[in-house]
Amino acid sequence: MGRTLLRSVLEGEGFQLVGALEHSASTHLGEDAGVLAGLAPSGVTVQSDLGGALSGAEVVVDFSSPASSVRLAERLAAAGIGHVIGTTGFSSEDLSAIAAAARRTAIVKSGNMSLGVNVLAALTRKVAASLGDDFDIEIVEMHHARKVDAPSGTALLLGQAAAEGRNVELDARAVRVRDGHTGSRRAGDIGFASLRGGSVVGEHIVIFAGPSERIELVHKAEDRSIFANGALAAARWVKGREPGLYSMADVLGLDV
Repeated sequence: MGRTLLRSVLEGEGFQLVGALEHSASTHLGEDAGVLAGLAPSGVTVQSDLGGALSGAEVVVDFSSPASSVRLAERLAAAGIGHVIGTTGFSSEDLSAIAAAARRTAIVKSGNMSLGVNVLAALTRKVAASLGDDFDIEIVEMHHARKVDAPSGTALLLGQAAAEGRNVELDARAVRVRDGHTGSRRAGDIGFASLRGGSVVGEHIVIFAGPSERIELVHKAEDRSIFANGALAAARWVKGREPGLYSMADVLGLDV
């Protein structure tokens, strides 16, 4: 994602790359960010010094790790710099820390930066609100073999949308694992299934299974550039916003 994002920034309209940040053990420290992205030299080198990377920045786009994103949110809040977070796998404590940082700066956070996925989430919310508990909700996701968190951040985003449509708490109704003799499915639960293998960028299916009929909402990501392009749309939108924790639904102006 880092290289994809660099290409999108350097080739896109209206953006200037002022810093590229990596962890201190990265083998890419000192490399030119443009060359690393497969483009001409950009004059910006990859570094691990946060202060240096932030010099001149108005917005930071962050696809890293939960711990790194939380630390970055705190630093950006102190500096009043906008923050776009595409990281997934946060704990409840991490989310509380990000919400606290959003009281001092504008943050756009999403489990998926794809414009299409966020339209899918809005549709999921509306369908869930329209259909009763006799339609069971199941979310199936598949990603490449190297993905480390499950369910995916996108699956959880879709699950949250379904829970909001049903006016329930996702944590109270989510079923993330089924194994052995589980008994009958409980009405109103929101199920998750995670598949891993190969080089799949990302596939998500939201299934509404009712009596004698089934609705399936599907999104298939074919290239990581969709996430970078969505993140840059969020960066353009969040610049100069009042402090707050925003979503891609806000960026897209979706009526949710």
